[in-house]
Amino acid sequence: MTDTPEAAPSAAPQVKMSVLAQFVRDMSFENVVAQKGLNTGEVQPDVQVAVSLDARKRSTEHQFEVINKFRVTSKNKANGDTLFLLEIEYAGIFHVEGVPEEQLHPFLLIECPRLLFPYVRRIISDVTRDGGFPPLNIDSVDYLALYRQELARRAAAQTPEMVN
Repeated sequence: MTDTPEAAPSAAPQVKMSVLAQFVRDMSFENVVAQKGLNTGEVQPDVQVAVSLDARKRSTEHQFEVINKFRVTSKNKANGDTLFLLEIEYAGIFHVEGVPEEQLHPFLLIECPRLLFPYVRRIISDVTRDGGFPPLNIDSVDYLALYRQELARRAAAQTPEMVN
């Protein structure tokens, strides 16, 4: 008898993933306070962060482009004036192998953006600081919850309304 473990015939394929590149696809920062010369007086910023995702297959086999899109708006709570607006699309090129087809979509929209997040958070912090505001360190994004919300939204959009 040998002690050599045998591989199960139905063993799942080994998942391989690597980040080939990451970059800013598009970015805009508007310092409304400086542009309009607003008298801000006592400022109580109200910061809203909207996140959306996109993923697409590239022409090279097993390569995908995943895009984190952030829209950060800061308004003065006292009067509703916009202080700044930051929009950024941060992308990564990923090589992904061994992920079953039915799991590829969630993998691309949950795991890949999770790897990119620390870098885009740093850019947002630097841009807001360099734009004359305190550096904004946005909270971590729950990409699983974001993915589930998008699935629920799509399901609701496809469900026909009941007519009485």
